[in-house]
Amino acid sequence: MVLALIGAPAALAVAEAARFYVVNRHNGLLLSSGERREYLLHVPASYDGTRPVPLVISLHGGALWGGAQRDISQWNAVADREGVIVVYPSGSRSGGPRAWHVGEGGPPRDVRFIADLIDTLQARYNVDSARIYANGLSNGGGMSFALSCTLGDRIAAVGMVGAAHLLPWDWCPDQRAVPMIAFHGTADRQALYRGGWTWLVRFRLPDIPTWTARWARRNGCGEGPVDSAVAADVTRRSYPGCTSDAAVVLYTVHGGGHSWPGSKPSTEWFVGRTTRSIDATSLMWEFFRAHPLN
Repeated sequence: MVLALIGAPAALAVAEAARFYVVNRHNGLLLSSGERREYLLHVPASYDGTRPVPLVISLHGGALWGGAQRDISQWNAVADREGVIVVYPSGSRSGGPRAWHVGEGGPPRDVRFIADLIDTLQARYNVDSARIYANGLSNGGGMSFALSCTLGDRIAAVGMVGAAHLLPWDWCPDQRAVPMIAFHGTADRQALYRGGWTWLVRFRLPDIPTWTARWARRNGCGEGPVDSAVAADVTRRSYPGCTSDAAVVLYTVHGGGHSWPGSKPSTEWFVGRTTRSIDATSLMWEFFRAHPLN
């Protein structure tokens, strides 16, 4: 938006800024841990309150916001089609860009915010407590891991895209087998597929296939993954025989960047290539639907 406004007439700049605010503003507030926290809620037109419906919590990447995550993931389309409530919370600023603070001592405030958000929505809507799911992009993917470790009794399954994992496995206080589906590009320059140091964070990021194998061990999956090609540029790795059917699945996008598979074209110079061979949101929903909370 900033680049688009450079050199624009003042009236056009004001109009564009106003449009940006209207499109991206939150529509929900709650007080959590003494802080005012924001979220963007989408309730499908089919909702009538007579039957419990799933809740999907979709978490934005670092320096983004709820409206951006809505547009990137396109969860609203799935929500309208499947009768799902979806909410896009916003991370805290804490003196900088919005982010989920899942490093440097753990994420108690952000975890408490998500727990309070679930409580708030369950009080207002007929939410199925066995079908509450979390997913996220980048920093939001790392936050989804944190939620699986701290709210495993409430979050049925999690999904991750280009996840930036800042917490080590030995931090995880809850060892419940939580179903997980992930998507990661081999050419991701922000959250490196093979791990290492990047300009994005001050922590060494883990190797994604190794991280996924560690999740499979947590879930008590059988020995050895099963690989299959689902498209010319996408490989699916699944782990069979997991405890309580808590499946673990990794979609590797060969040549894919730090982007959401199947989403609208983005700033390729920054995030890299976005594959159109698969739709991460639809695949996540199929996975979520098959894994209610036991």
